[in-house]
Amino acid sequence: MKKLKKKKFAALFAPLEEELVAMARWVAKTGARVVVLFEGRDTAGKGGAIKALAGPINPRQCRVVALPKPSEAERTQWYFQRYIAHLPAAGEIVLFDRSWYNRAGVEKVMGYCTPEQTEAFLAQAPAFEELLVQDGILLFKYWLTTDQEQQEKRLAERLEDPLKRWKLSPVDLAARDKYDSYTAAREAMLRATHTKAAPWTLVDFNDQRRGRLTLIRDLLDRLPDTHVDPEPLELPPLDHAPSEESFVVLGPIAPYEGKEKRAKS
Repeated sequence: MKKLKKKKFAALFAPLEEELVAMARWVAKTGARVVVLFEGRDTAGKGGAIKALAGPINPRQCRVVALPKPSEAERTQWYFQRYIAHLPAAGEIVLFDRSWYNRAGVEKVMGYCTPEQTEAFLAQAPAFEELLVQDGILLFKYWLTTDQEQQEKRLAERLEDPLKRWKLSPVDLAARDKYDSYTAAREAMLRATHTKAAPWTLVDFNDQRRGRLTLIRDLLDRLPDTHVDPEPLELPPLDHAPSEESFVVLGPIAPYEGKEKRAKS
């Protein structure tokens, strides 16, 4: 299947944007609490999918959570504790760019936790998630799949592009040789944590644009009927003329001339 072109993606995504806005309006009106987990290998496309989903929604209502490595104090807490602080209140949508599943993936493969800690996590995660669902949270877990060939292409692109270089970390590079280990960790994680209360959904992200459309369409289809008419608004005529105060207006910036030309002037 050919990869989706940018123009075609934009045409297909436009109606989804309207549905996302309607979904957010429904969440606000009903006080629903929505949590979406985005998991996958490095370069799978989590950031782009999150940006697409969150883009049309009021950022005061839709939060993206991407936690750094835990502090010394957080390492002594119950593992799920620092994630609980970021769960949504009524009317909010929270998108986790990686989540508590770090423990079953990167932490396990890279040796950042002990085998006992991983086993404890796999035993506790289903119970933790069932409690969230029982309390009324709408929880969606997505794993973005990509094969090794695509991953290598995207890593090379990030290395060469100065605007994407920040996405590469020493951990990403060290993980390249552990592709099979990550696969084994993922399979163990899916077996232990794919439950009726909180099932996993795997989305093909070898074509990232097509993957974004697939994920968002699935999310919208799995929510209850989210149709809520917007509040009626109208713009009354202004009762005064616009202000005619004078302001300083900056002219366009001068073209960049480079060090050599500036040195001669």
